[in-house]
Amino acid sequence: MGDSPVTTSRRWRKSTHSQNTSTCVELANTLDAIRDSKNPTALVVAHLSTFLTEVKRGRFDY
Repeated sequence: MGDSPVTTSRRWRKSTHSQNTSTCVELANTLDAIRDSKNPTALVVAHLSTFLTEVKRGRFDY
C-alpha cells in the first residue's frame, strides 16, 4: 500500500496547544486544507474557509 496523496502532496502542522490531546486537527502548508491528526490518511476538509466560518458561528461547540 502506497502513501495517500493526502499525506504526500502537503506538509502538515499541528498547533502546539494541542500536542498532548487526541482531539487535534492539522493545517496544510498550503493553507487550503485541514485533516484529523488521529487519522491522517482519511478525507481532508478542503473548503477551509467554509469550515472556519462554521467554527466561528459555533457549529461545532459541544
